[in-house]
Order: sequence, then C-alpha cells, then structure tokens
Amino acid sequence: MDNKQIRILFMGTPEIAVSMLERLWSDGYRIIGVVSQPDKKVGRKQVLQMPPVKQAALAHDIAVYQPIRIRDDYEELMQLDIDLIVTCAYGQFIPSKLLEHPTYGSVNVHASLLPKLRGGAPIHKAIIEGHAESGVSIMRMVKKMDAGAVMAQSHVTIEDEDTMGSLYDKLAVSGAQLLSESIPKIIDGSAVFVEQNEAEATFAYTIQKEEEHADFRRDVESVYNHIRGLIPAPCAYALVNGKKLKFHKVRRLSKKGSAACGEIIGMVDGGYAIACADGLILADELQLEGKAKMEAKVFFNGSGKNLIGCIVE
Repeated sequence: MDNKQIRILFMGTPEIAVSMLERLWSDGYRIIGVVSQPDKKVGRKQVLQMPPVKQAALAHDIAVYQPIRIRDDYEELMQLDIDLIVTCAYGQFIPSKLLEHPTYGSVNVHASLLPKLRGGAPIHKAIIEGHAESGVSIMRMVKKMDAGAVMAQSHVTIEDEDTMGSLYDKLAVSGAQLLSESIPKIIDGSAVFVEQNEAEATFAYTIQKEEEHADFRRDVESVYNHIRGLIPAPCAYALVNGKKLKFHKVRRLSKKGSAACGEIIGMVDGGYAIACADGLILADELQLEGKAKMEAKVFFNGSGKNLIGCIVE
C-alpha cells in the first residue's frame, strides 16, 4: 500500500517525539492530525510556550489537538478516519476506546528496552542507574503503562561520557529509524508482537524535585551517574552554605585522599573538585544559586576559591 494512503494520527509532546513525527512526514504518510499537551507557561516571566511537537506540526500545516484531559475530551478524534495511531512521550493516559479505534490499532515509541524502565523518565534513569545500554521499543498501546506487546527494539550503547541530553539525541535518531522500519510490517501484517515478561519489569517514573539533590556521601560512580543523568535538565545540585550549586558538566576521578565526603577541594585537573566516598567529582561547568553558569576556572577565580574546605550537603 502506498504510504500516502495510510492515515496516521500522531500523539506526542517533547523534542524526541518531533523526530518521530518528522520521520513519518518524510516517509510520506498522511498525517491527519497531531495530539499534544496544552501550551504551558515557562520561565520566570511565565511566557506561554507551545510544545515542540505542536510547533513541528504547524510548520507542516497539520491539524493540532490539545485536550486538557484526553480521557474527557476525545470524541472529536473518534470522528476521524484513522488507520494507525502512533504515540511517543505524549504525557497522558489515552482512553482504550480511542486506542482501539484505528484500523491497524495503536503503537507507542518508548525510549527503553522494555520491560525495563517503563514510565516517563527512562532516559534519565538508564544513566542514573548505570546501565551499559539503552534503546527504543515499538509496542502495542494498552491501558497499563508501557506494558503492551513489543514488536521491535533497537539498542544504543551508553558511553562513559554520555549525559541524558546526548543519549536523548541518540535515541531520537534510533527511534525514528526503527519506527520507519516497523510501520510497513504493521500494515502488511508481518509484524510479530511479543508479550513482555512482567517479572522483569522495572520503572522510571518522572524525576521528582528531591531526586535532583546529589549525595556526595555515595561512591563516585553513583554520584557521577546521578549528575550526568540529569544534564542538561533538570540538573543535579548540592547545597553549600545554604545555596544550590548546580552541575552542568562533570568528570570523575577515582582518587580521593584524606578529604571528607562532600568537601570542596578546589581545582584538580582543570575541574572544580568535590570529594565523594571513594573519589572526586570534577565539575567543568557549574552554577551557584543567583549566578550565571560558569566554567570551572572562572567560577574558582570568583566565589569558588572562598568555598574550599566547605562541605556540600
């Protein structure tokens, strides 16, 4: 069947979903609508901002739907003639009635190797938990979160220097390619969906505020993974003299010396060093509350040198 004849309703919100939408568009599918989260106010000035997927859809003159609660407001979508629903990080639970409406059902692009890391923060948690690899899964949409049968997966190695941001970019590329390869199989009936093993399921719930707090009493590997798993957002921090010290770029060193856990050492190997249980975190870019983000040397020459010997909490 010609791709132009396949009518797809796409549902997604953040940047990673844009990669999926753009690939569907470039593959020539007929995108009959895009469903995204409502616009929201961001920043100190509370400027109303469109979700990235909405911006991409409007650039292609695709109709956009933004229900506040899709559970209560999906009848308009039920009037559409849909062959396939494709979702990626939409952000709301979708009614079963809508998921079952399309000719070929509904599939989700999820950024983990299911059944591992179901939930809203699989990319963050893959790094925070120290996984050696991540990936993308194409799965059937069911009522239970990320629990549908899986038809395809792609694998991506997590490099030692990867952050949430760099892994996010890799998975966006990998996921778009996997989606492109998967849809023809769904349409021609050759796709094989395999049920997930519930006993192996783990969860990656949305990052909470308290999870942004880095604990320098832990081993250096755990602290390093925690910090890079939150770069560039929401960004990990520690408290020094009651102020947040955010970490935007870090390395680690497996030598500690006699410093106490959380003690600020000063400059080591070009980075602003803070001791952990068995090593040092070297911050190359950091930001003290109320100040701009700075490179380590600039920070040290400003307020950083006066913090040597302080213990971060």
